[in-house]
Amino acid sequence: MAEVNTGDGGGHGKHDKKRAKKLSTRIDMTPMVDLAFLLLTFFVMTSTFNKAKTMEINFPAEPKSDDQRQKVNNALTFIMSKDNSIYYYYGEFYPAGNDKGNPATTLEKTNFSKDGLRKLLLDKNRSTVEEVNKLTEQLKSREIADSTYKRLVVNAKGSKGALTVLIKADDKALYRNVIDLIDELNICQVGKYAVVDMMPAEFELVTAAGAK
Repeated sequence: MAEVNTGDGGGHGKHDKKRAKKLSTRIDMTPMVDLAFLLLTFFVMTSTFNKAKTMEINFPAEPKSDDQRQKVNNALTFIMSKDNSIYYYYGEFYPAGNDKGNPATTLEKTNFSKDGLRKLLLDKNRSTVEEVNKLTEQLKSREIADSTYKRLVVNAKGSKGALTVLIKADDKALYRNVIDLIDELNICQVGKYAVVDMMPAEFELVTAAGAK
């Protein structure tokens, strides 16, 4: 609220000289302060604050001895290295001259293009992708509830025949590329993946491949 006080300017006497009236202004800031706090409260209560984005990464338990290492079926291993390079091999790793007499493992190279990493993952994980798509159609047609859908999707991704991905990286790999790879795994419905250490024989193969 604002008030204007009108002063008498003098000149009441016979010989007094009349002077101009002086006006004094007083502004009440209370309503403005109330409005400011109301607006502040409104924006605080209606604003959505940014939530920290996290990504779940599974780390396997360290075995007590080498004899307790279990063989992983249907496993695809990715090895990240310098220059955004991605190498992979399917199945168990066999070094040159292994005791079992199996052919030595060779590395294949891929990239983040649409015909590279994603196509590879969709081909290797086709059965799980088809199962999840079928469940999604059932959810859209309301044949199953949302809670049932989530449970069945988790079971499909974690089944014994589903693809398992092992992620390995050397000291020259970019952290961003590892995150991009995990994003691709989620897009391709891969539910079993873990970040593990690289074996010395694998490091030698990656080093030799990068030197070519």
